[in-house]
Amino acid sequence: MSIKLKVTDAAALGERVDFRFVTTAKALDAVPQNSSIPGDVVIEGTMENTGGAYRLTGAVKCIRSFVCDRCLEKIEREEEYPFREDFRESSEEDSEVGEDGCTVFSGDMIDLAALIRDTILTAQPMQNLCRTDCRGLCSRCGANLNQGECGCNRHSVDPRLAALQDFMTTED
Repeated sequence: MSIKLKVTDAAALGERVDFRFVTTAKALDAVPQNSSIPGDVVIEGTMENTGGAYRLTGAVKCIRSFVCDRCLEKIEREEEYPFREDFRESSEEDSEVGEDGCTVFSGDMIDLAALIRDTILTAQPMQNLCRTDCRGLCSRCGANLNQGECGCNRHSVDPRLAALQDFMTTED
């Protein structure tokens, strides 16, 4: 599927054009390492002619599937990743990104594939958690502590201070 916008649709200064595309993470080559995006990826936004550039703002919506790094539960969560990027027509001395910070394009079409792929991949968390306060698994029995206490004594003493423990537990 092509994810391209025709700049002539917003030819006049200040003119805005809404867009919507539906594709997959695989088609975008945007498959995260520690999770998956099994369903459709929906891209919605607006292209606005700012005079010197075309400003694209919007969001990528998808379902992300992963295993929590702490409790090992399989999670599917609806995610939304916002984006904002300025594009301008390239001149002969331009590289991929111009000196003004705008992404350059040639012709009358802006290809969004790289922007959407980068938006998805950079939005992935360093750690996959089912929730921010996930309690994880018991280090003794392996029970999921989000579902309640297991009753194990998980208190562990730093081995460097273990000798001091004897002083605290001896009776006079």
